[in-house]
Amino acid sequence: MTRFGMLFTALALAGFTVAQAIADSNFKLALPDHRGQLRWSAEGFKIIQSSAKPNGSEIGIRGRDETGRLTILGFLFLVPEQAPLTSAKCRDGALQPEKKGNPTLKIIGTSENAKPGTSPVSVVMYTVRDASGKTLYIVRGFVAAGDMCGDLEVYGNAPVSSEDEDVKRIYASYELDENYIPKFNDVLLYAQILYNAQMYKAAAPVFEMALTKVGENPGPSVKTMRRVVTDQAGMSYGMSGDIAKARAIFEKASVDDPDYPMYYYNLACADAEEKNLVGAKTNLQKAFDRKANVIPGEKMPDPTTDDSFLPYRENKEFWAFLEGLRAKP
Repeated sequence: MTRFGMLFTALALAGFTVAQAIADSNFKLALPDHRGQLRWSAEGFKIIQSSAKPNGSEIGIRGRDETGRLTILGFLFLVPEQAPLTSAKCRDGALQPEKKGNPTLKIIGTSENAKPGTSPVSVVMYTVRDASGKTLYIVRGFVAAGDMCGDLEVYGNAPVSSEDEDVKRIYASYELDENYIPKFNDVLLYAQILYNAQMYKAAAPVFEMALTKVGENPGPSVKTMRRVVTDQAGMSYGMSGDIAKARAIFEKASVDDPDYPMYYYNLACADAEEKNLVGAKTNLQKAFDRKANVIPGEKMPDPTTDDSFLPYRENKEFWAFLEGLRAKP
């Protein structure tokens, strides 16, 4: 794969990570372009893994408690072909293929409960043997609304029950809000998960979607976050091979916010990908003329190590130009 520009996660520079997006043990999952939010509280659990489907239909998070005794695995996903859904429908749809694929699965209990004004939660307890032959003890709760399913699993290698106090606290907070409208952080989280998984083509339009909501951001300044998300959107398009779309994003951004150097740097990368070294030199000069305006904590890339420019190492004039930019204080 051709690498477009410097592969770095600018979001980290702006203080946004998956773990920070789901803070204080309050786990919240939403899809980028669909009403609904799945949420629960799990005190002492830390996120260790996240996933998202490229079509915007599923997001998942795995967390582990401080002792390592329990792991949680939560998913929010769409099943439009089976709408309207119920918690029991989601449960049966999820467990049926699991039963076929794992003959050791043994259901040891089921229950349904609901808080006033919320959808009922269908809870099932079962055991399975993993690939090494060890028994996993699982408590799994399902909730549904419209075409959405929520699936929250609490599991461990020691016996665990829905009546355990820590498990009861988790499921007491577990709910699906079908009227929730996705906010900036929800969309950005989904895009970042795709980007981190190198699904750049899928991440790019979701980053663009986040740009339409950037004014909702309660964290860093709107200008800083707009720069960061624009970088990620354009780089995602470029790294997926859509140089024209990447160029369009950075050209518009350089008009709207002409002082930020990375827009010009990324335009130079696009020029180099298209073998336009005159354009690359022009945009690199503009970028380094504005290097004082990088986001705090961000550094200008070294163009002599950038994959977009490395094919031109034998071009002495161009390479001397790059080395001159790097050498300037």
